[in-house]
Amino acid sequence: MNGKRSNSTIGESKQLLAEEVFQYIATQIVNGDLAPGHRIRDVEVADELHVSRTPVREALQRLERLGLVTMYPSRYTEVTAVTPEVVAQTLEFAGYQAGVAARMGVARMTDAERAHVAGLIEKMYEAKEPRSISESRWAVFSYLSDRSANAQHRALIQDTGMALFRNLRDWQIPQEDEERMQQVYRDFRDAVLSADGDRAEQLTRAMHYV
Repeated sequence: MNGKRSNSTIGESKQLLAEEVFQYIATQIVNGDLAPGHRIRDVEVADELHVSRTPVREALQRLERLGLVTMYPSRYTEVTAVTPEVVAQTLEFAGYQAGVAARMGVARMTDAERAHVAGLIEKMYEAKEPRSISESRWAVFSYLSDRSANAQHRALIQDTGMALFRNLRDWQIPQEDEERMQQVYRDFRDAVLSADGDRAEQLTRAMHYV
C-alpha cells in the first residue's frame, strides 16, 4: 500500500512539474517574449528550469496540440505564427464555446454575479484598443465559464485559454461594423441582467461572427 501511495505521489509530482513548464513556455509565447519562428530546444529549457527533459517534452507536446508550436522530431520546436486562417478558426471556436459559457453561466449565476458580469461587459464597449477589447472580452467569458457549473467545459476552456487569448489578442472588429457591435454588447448586458441564457448565447455568437 505504501508503495502504491508513493508511486501515486511521484506521478502527481511529474504532472505538476509538466504543468509548470507548460505555463512557463505558454506565458512567454502569449506575452510575445517568444515570437513566431522562435526555436525552442528542450535541452535548453530543461537547463534553464533545472528539470529533466521529460516534463519539457510533455509541455511542448501539449503546446503543439493547442497550435502554439510545431515540433520537428530530433531537431527543434518552433513557435507558430498567427495567420489569418488561425484567427478565423480561433474566432469560430471561441464563439461557440463562449456561447456555451453564456448559456450555462447566465442561467446559473446569482443576481449579484450577473450584476458583476454586467460591469465587465461595460468595459467591453468602453475599450478602444484591440488588446484592451480582447482582455475585457476574455474577462467576461472566463467568468461565465467559471460559473457554468460544468467541470468538462471549464477544463476545456482552461486548457485552450492560452491559445484563444494569443490568437485573438490583436483581432479587430471591422471598422464598418463597430456601431452595430456596440449595440450587440449592450443587448448582451441586458440579456445577462435578465437571466436570459438563450439570448445571451445568441448575442455571444454574434460577437464572434458565428
